[in-house]
Amino acid sequence: MFLRSLACTLLLASSTLAVPTLGCAQMADSSKPLASPAATASVAMGDAKITIAYNSPSVRGRKIVGGLVPYGKVWRTGANPATTLTTSSDLHFGNLLVPAGTHTIYTYPSEKQWLLIINKQTGQWGTEYDVTKDLGRVPMTAKPMSSPQEVMSISFENTTATSTELHVRWEKTDEFVKITK
Repeated sequence: MFLRSLACTLLLASSTLAVPTLGCAQMADSSKPLASPAATASVAMGDAKITIAYNSPSVRGRKIVGGLVPYGKVWRTGANPATTLTTSSDLHFGNLLVPAGTHTIYTYPSEKQWLLIINKQTGQWGTEYDVTKDLGRVPMTAKPMSSPQEVMSISFENTTATSTELHVRWEKTDEFVKITK
């Protein structure tokens, strides 16, 4: 507990860090649930395994797409730390070859089409984005949703031994990209 308190004190004392103080308040009182709890999505396509670790924010009455998640700006695709993608094999995300290893994913929402961004930087806070570390950007496909979704989710669907779809859903938005071996 002492180390946790010391870490929060140091974080709060530094005005140059982009870490919200809410995180320290929640660390100090571990009985309170996180506003955007940690989540994981995993899939196996034959011998290839993919895991995405992210934090899932909620709508909570806010305007999300085109509001909290603005058009024309890179979005962290989750909350808190940057969302990580780990793959055991080289895979194609759309037409982008992604090597085995750990990467960070972001999205670039627009009114016409979203882009999935695979970035080589890892271990950073979600708002720390370095475009020079982009492995590439892939167009996503929009799919209509029958009803709004309160909690953001990342999932894998329509999985076979050689392909799957990576879906990002929140509010009234379902954007996905096909992944193949």
